[in-house]
Amino acid sequence: MLEALLSGLLQVFSWPAIGYLGLGIFLGIWLGALPGVGGITGLILLLPFTYTMDPVSAFALMLGMFAVTTTSDTIASVMLGIPGTAASQATVMDGYPLAQKGQANRALGAAYTCSAMGGVIGAAVLTLSMPLIKPILTLFSTPEYFMLSLLGIAMVGSLSGNSVAKGLVIGLFGMMLGTIGEGTFNGQARYYFGIEYMLNTPPLVGVVLGLFAIPELLELATKNTSISRVSADQTKGGGMLQGIKDVFANWWLVLKSSTLGVYIGMLPGLGASIVDWAAYGMAVQTTKGKTEFGRGDIRGVIAPESANNAQRGGALIPTLTIGI
Repeated sequence: MLEALLSGLLQVFSWPAIGYLGLGIFLGIWLGALPGVGGITGLILLLPFTYTMDPVSAFALMLGMFAVTTTSDTIASVMLGIPGTAASQATVMDGYPLAQKGQANRALGAAYTCSAMGGVIGAAVLTLSMPLIKPILTLFSTPEYFMLSLLGIAMVGSLSGNSVAKGLVIGLFGMMLGTIGEGTFNGQARYYFGIEYMLNTPPLVGVVLGLFAIPELLELATKNTSISRVSADQTKGGGMLQGIKDVFANWWLVLKSSTLGVYIGMLPGLGASIVDWAAYGMAVQTTKGKTEFGRGDIRGVIAPESANNAQRGGALIPTLTIGI
């Protein structure tokens, strides 16, 4: 196993693979910063260019782009209150309030640092788990996925404060939206109201962007104000360096969230849609000072960002072991 690992590293860090890796990272930063684009769309755009490339260079290009989108999607989540991708929805909960306090740099510094840590943890688990995890993945079927969907709804309810019922209703509303379009198993058209576009089921990213972005854009337009609600002299201690210090001060939360992200990422089709909320819910339930969550707590940025980057490593496990 060690010999294969070293051989792979030598191939990736040799020319021209290392150049394509850098190009993929550069493209991923820009694609992730655009709300609604993300890694899957990036893979689709890059795939035609890889047909004439050697396998190592093509893999380096696509993997570099895919891995970094969950880091750059934080920009829109923090600065605009709009999730860059489905994996950064929970980051909005505390990242945007921090920006309104004039501490956007602090939130971004923390997000980038814990993203790097989460990515390393995810890669390490990917390397160690591939020979062991294949038999476990084959045991998951429809009942297990259904229970995980219920877990996601329960997380939404638990994060709704005193309005648990409202949170559950919103979660069920999301499930109802998921029933629109052609059925997965029988292809029957459901609730599409004669609109052919709706047969494909409303895309998660599009729905989330609409729910988060439209109210924020209307508020900024009608009030004619900036995102930050405080003056420049009130933002002391809110720089990127402070965000980096916050991550190391909460290293245990980074480790827990990254581990959770890896294991959720192993489940095909579910990872990015629930991993950030699961990590955020765990942070709310297990850390002290819960009253600050949702109003600009840096831990509300650290937990989901650690998890969604570690999730990338976990997501590659079923891809490389069973081809899903």
